[in-house]
Amino acid sequence: MSPASEPTTFPKLLAGLAERYGDRRVALQEKRFGIWQPITWGAYHRRVRQFAHGLASLGFERDATLAILGDNRPEWVIAELAAQSLGGRSVGLYPDGVVDEIHHVLDHAGVRIVVCEDQEQVDKLIALRAGGRLATVEHIVSYDPRGLASYAVDLLVAFDELERRGAELEVERPGWLDAEVAAGRASDTAILCTTSGTTGKPKLAMLSHENLLWMGSSLMSVDPIGRNDEYVSFLPLAWIGEQMVSIACGLQAGFTLSFPEDAATVRADMREVGPRVMFSPPRIWESLLSMVQVRLSDAGWLKRKTFAAGQAIGARAADRRLSGRRLGPGLAVAHAVAELVALRPVRNQLGLTRVRRAYTGGAPLGPDVFRFFHSIGVNLKQIYGQTEICGIAVIHSDDAIRFNTVGFGIPGTDVKIGDHGEILLRSPAVFGGYYRNDEATAEALRDGWLHTGDAGYLDEDGQLVVIDRAKDVMEAADGTVFSPAFIENKLKFSPYVEEAVVFGGGERPHVAAMVSIDMETVGTWAERKKLNYTTYTDLAQKPEVYALVAEAVARANDDLPETMRVQRFVLLHKQLDADDEELTRTRKVRRGTISTRYGEIIRALYGEDETVTISSVVAYQDGSTTSREISLRIASTNGVDTPSRELTGARG
Repeated sequence: MSPASEPTTFPKLLAGLAERYGDRRVALQEKRFGIWQPITWGAYHRRVRQFAHGLASLGFERDATLAILGDNRPEWVIAELAAQSLGGRSVGLYPDGVVDEIHHVLDHAGVRIVVCEDQEQVDKLIALRAGGRLATVEHIVSYDPRGLASYAVDLLVAFDELERRGAELEVERPGWLDAEVAAGRASDTAILCTTSGTTGKPKLAMLSHENLLWMGSSLMSVDPIGRNDEYVSFLPLAWIGEQMVSIACGLQAGFTLSFPEDAATVRADMREVGPRVMFSPPRIWESLLSMVQVRLSDAGWLKRKTFAAGQAIGARAADRRLSGRRLGPGLAVAHAVAELVALRPVRNQLGLTRVRRAYTGGAPLGPDVFRFFHSIGVNLKQIYGQTEICGIAVIHSDDAIRFNTVGFGIPGTDVKIGDHGEILLRSPAVFGGYYRNDEATAEALRDGWLHTGDAGYLDEDGQLVVIDRAKDVMEAADGTVFSPAFIENKLKFSPYVEEAVVFGGGERPHVAAMVSIDMETVGTWAERKKLNYTTYTDLAQKPEVYALVAEAVARANDDLPETMRVQRFVLLHKQLDADDEELTRTRKVRRGTISTRYGEIIRALYGEDETVTISSVVAYQDGSTTSREISLRIASTNGVDTPSRELTGARG
């Protein structure tokens, strides 16, 4: 049944699942102290009702906004569904968000009640209040009481206490909440979802129940998801990608939603659950690839040789499958052996043994990373969309996966290329506009089409190829148009490169890059080489590390046209950080901030000097700061040959 033709809401779907399954099936489970704690559909529904009554006792009413700040926990989704049951909406906040980011969203959305996880998040709100910047907030509801017993904050109330109050109120007002849920319409705004904010403060996209449910229904018409397809929710629920699968698909398919104990146990918890569906942004797939490479580098020569041989067979098999060809008897037997001794053990270590379909989205993923996962037997597919279209508009079908495309529009979605190569989208999943921002809404929605701001084209088969953000596309010295993100992804294919920012185009005579190293993998490499270092800055400026990264740059350059090759690069003295507004919370580069903050380094990349001296500010826990001079080396890639993949542990 399509949500577009049968108006409904998340709370109505929850009520239907509770009626159908009661306490016979698990809806949510959270790992605590090493043990999975189940919540049935019946219990889930009861807790949502109790918390909804509790919110009502605090004055929450129709069309109000509830903010939720914390890690993924059952209380997160209970609070969201409770707000929607009352005809309101939720806005998610990233748990690693800094005080200024939180203030922007709370103030812009006019939030009166904030549900937050623990002492760390409560402290952020108290800091805002102390600074006189918590003007609209009247209540803070915390669902982890540890460390809060001595807090004398008049705004603070415990989550379970509010549930208890709600249970009492429900007895006093029988039938009242049922009427509120029944009054909910598909067109009501279900969530305010923050945009990535690559060019400034994030905007709040208004997404209705119909938007989200239509998108989920359309996705599942391409890739069916059933009630037995468990899903592990470990990415922030403030991100549209997590809302897309956990809530919009979950409440239609009725599968169990699992919450890991903490970030450190995600891999182990995934192996226990064995999810059949997984959706993650590129940074997760890149980190999984780095994990494999680091473990291989520490393994004995026999294991390295075995995996290399197995992966090569897996890559051949994947290439034949993706091109629609049969494996043939010889390759089929070889692949069965490779699967047994090399490929399945690696998937098991990554928690991907039972994954039937895996998705990546939110940013471009390099073709080489795609190829690696298909070579080990992971059915990884690209999706393309934006917050403004509920996260997905285009997807690879199982029989048409191409590493340089993002697939076809999902059923009911129109895709066309507008002026200057801009990608335009139209479907019932397109948002209703930006909250309290008519100017930005008018710019994004024109003549019924969502103007994405991305540049791309349709290939000869009708698959969409995304080049980059239209404003970020560059033109080389010879007139060749290129995507800096494409080159950045090739650089990040090295396990030693965490982030890369590419510069070029216009009057700049060549392509250059600013690189931040991966502290863990480079640190492991340095220990094996018995290379002493003290800090990140010290490690990054070692000549041996420059030589290591130079090999990675040479490898990335190997199959690029001459005018697109990186000719000079610098290793940054620090990691790029979302807290410093250099990255978004989904780890997209804020190019404007980078260009302004590191202008001196960028100019040096196009000068003749081999070093650049910058002033770096060091902050201490007591709030004091000191400034120090740091000399960074500018390296040239001229004369660096492409190294052997086997010798350097190159990915893939």
